[in-house]
Amino acid sequence: MKNRYVALLRGINVGGNNIIKMTELRDCLEKAGFKDVSTYIASGNVLFTYTGTQRDAEVAFDAAVDEAFGYKGPTVILSAKEFRSITNEAPKGFGTQPDKYHSDVIFLKLPANPQEILKDVVSLKLRDGVDTAAAGSRALYFTRLSEQRIRSRMSKIIKLPAYKNMTIRSWNTTKKLVDLLESESLAAK
Repeated sequence: MKNRYVALLRGINVGGNNIIKMTELRDCLEKAGFKDVSTYIASGNVLFTYTGTQRDAEVAFDAAVDEAFGYKGPTVILSAKEFRSITNEAPKGFGTQPDKYHSDVIFLKLPANPQEILKDVVSLKLRDGVDTAAAGSRALYFTRLSEQRIRSRMSKIIKLPAYKNMTIRSWNTTKKLVDLLESESLAAK
């Protein structure tokens, strides 16, 4: 059975580190047996189809990218259904005021526990009136007041032990990936 997935690579093509051209990434994955591979912007957002289990897809994906580029991850791989669910679970009003707030989704690699990680994030002493954080089933939702974003505590998240099992996408990128999944579903009908 073929399944559609979204892979989110962390930290590629950022600040001159982990440089991976998207055309080379697509070629690498296609050679490894992934089908219908497409990417969105150069920050490591990949949509693909894979025959087999999600765990098999994760192992094969990580092996192919490591072999081709020396990239060790983390990569969060979600089924299309899981990805849509994460966007549907966003707190009410999340991302609806982009001129006022920066909204990010922190995607978690299993077996990470969003509720436990949220406790760690809150322990960073989020700033009242600047930062808000909430947990879903596979992600955290983080909002920063744009005019105060330099006071935000979000940058402190890299100090958490759980940081090695997460990757962050803006709400706009997250919504665009859902739009791409939806347009593919419509085109397949």
